Amino acid sequence: MSTPRELTYLEAVRECMSQEMRVNEDVFIMGEDIGLYGGAFGVTRGMLEEFGKERVRNTPISEAAIAGAAVGAAMTGMRPIVELQFSDFITIATDQIVNQAAKNRYMFGGKGKVPLVLRTPSGSGTGAAAQHSQSLEAWMAHIPGLKVIQPSTAYDAKGLLKAAIDDDNPVIFYEHKLLYRTKGHVPEESYSLPIGKADIKRAGTDVTIVATAIMVHKALQAAVELEKEGISVEIIDPRTLVPLDIETIVESVKKTGRVVVVHEAVKRGGFGGEIASLIAESEAFDYLDAPIKRLGGKSVPIPYNPVLEKAAIPQEQDIIQAVKDTVFRR
Repeated sequence: MSTPRELTYLEAVRECMSQEMRVNEDVFIMGEDIGLYGGAFGVTRGMLEEFGKERVRNTPISEAAIAGAAVGAAMTGMRPIVELQFSDFITIATDQIVNQAAKNRYMFGGKGKVPLVLRTPSGSGTGAAAQHSQSLEAWMAHIPGLKVIQPSTAYDAKGLLKAAIDDDNPVIFYEHKLLYRTKGHVPEESYSLPIGKADIKRAGTDVTIVATAIMVHKALQAAVELEKEGISVEIIDPRTLVPLDIETIVESVKKTGRVVVVHEAVKRGGFGGEIASLIAESEAFDYLDAPIKRLGGKSVPIPYNPVLEKAAIPQEQDIIQAVKDTVFRR
């Protein structure tokens, strides 16, 4: 067992990839500027020096070509890890991901495997504006054959990325840009967390908040403030959208009787609607003392202006107000 230490979220992702590449020669990474430059956010910095150009492969600026090459490599026995510079660019790679990667195992009767991980930074908060700040995870969660992961901590990122690399199915791995510099306890040794198992980030009794990615941290801050007013908040981080651990969410709602679902993606058509529907269809419905509340981004392209950018997505005060609306509803 390693001694306690802290890593940033970014370092945890890099360490996981490096450890897997040291023990499995089939694992390699590919993407735009991931070599000497170290990737758009520096996640792969230093890996070229250790693993060389054959296993740290810079690619042309063509997300469709990157995804297509990765699907082919995965089908022939390799385990590629793709980095897309911004999750917005997944739109360009969609045909290869949705029509090829997701379908192959089913169309060939299980004989074809696609052990592909597509890592990509998502979310707003960096002033990167409308084409570089979206949260499109609900699109990928809609596609049968894809697994979708959204870790919120450095510890979760390392453990879930290893699970994704070990998985024989295509996995979309969303990393929020503003989480890259956050720190947390991360064991030095390799470890794996189960895909499809939620985590209770905070225990409480009055209301359940189901939050994803950076909203987990905003919810935790809101919970501290709400506790000062005597409101006990339980926070569930699904960690993976597909498969979704609805059982943990249902058990929490049965305990608290009230629930707020919060994510950064636009509320309309967002994954919060799926979670709310699953709660309503479950035995937890009979335990609800108030309607299910959803919080999500506004239906606007993410603005460049930092004030408007912040206003476009839920903040701590929005979560506090949503919880109060739910708890004090008569």
